[in-house]
Amino acid sequence: MSLSQPAIYLMTPKISWTSKMRSLPDYQHRHQNGGAMGCAAVMIPGLLRGPVGAICTQAASLRSTRSAVCHLSLTRVDFFIPGVSVVGGFSICSSPRLLEQERMIDLAVKYTNHPPALWIHNQCTLDSEVAVRVGGEFFFDPQPADASRNLVLIAGGVGINPLLSILRHSADLLRERANKGSGYDIGTIKLFYSAKNTSELLFKKNILDLVNEFPEKIACSLHVTKQTTQISAALKPYITEGRLMEQEIRDHISKETLFYICGPPPMTDFFSKQLENSHVPKEHICFEKWW
Repeated sequence: MSLSQPAIYLMTPKISWTSKMRSLPDYQHRHQNGGAMGCAAVMIPGLLRGPVGAICTQAASLRSTRSAVCHLSLTRVDFFIPGVSVVGGFSICSSPRLLEQERMIDLAVKYTNHPPALWIHNQCTLDSEVAVRVGGEFFFDPQPADASRNLVLIAGGVGINPLLSILRHSADLLRERANKGSGYDIGTIKLFYSAKNTSELLFKKNILDLVNEFPEKIACSLHVTKQTTQISAALKPYITEGRLMEQEIRDHISKETLFYICGPPPMTDFFSKQLENSHVPKEHICFEKWW
């Protein structure tokens, strides 16, 4: 498996969809600075047109045909919004299996002044239409016969989105192996996730649910750099106050381990360089930057 292998884009560059609002409170997130995070559940029923869900403040649904999907390793969605000149690019945070089985993908969209995000949070209404293009190169897509790999996922801030998709996909592979006794034999998965404080650690419950479901396979280390309030008892065992240190990452280096990094560019550059300096092969380091 090559980390540089590109995902295949949908052959149709545009899929129109009509909005269908619904609330997903588990995914709502409000930051101390007033910024909100909304989750979009995007469903897929007709190739060029079809009822779909739009995202308004909290959530949305989109539809297209299953035959339109050429590859399940899709990591990004570009929104082409009528009347908005800027293209919106958002990371997919759901497992590829959700798309395969339910024709849905989940997006988490932070409230910012970026025009597409503003439109999603403030202007998108029932029956809104957009065009979308999906694809991406930041994914883990092993085949059943591939060599077993350990994964180290390093996330900063909203960089958790594509890494959560990989984490959920890893959990699906573990379930398949347990239920069928066959399929890809994944190794261990360790998530390192850093944010300013616990309120900015997105998807905490989802992450800890997977850790508790697979305690021998999935582990997480959550770092907070500017915590000012008391940390809850449920989170405390997983929290480290202070920045993520390179030694913690180096402790997981092995020839069987792949590293995925997503976060602010300085963080991504720092850890990818540290791994290279520790003689990790470049093909075992995959990163995506957000700005």
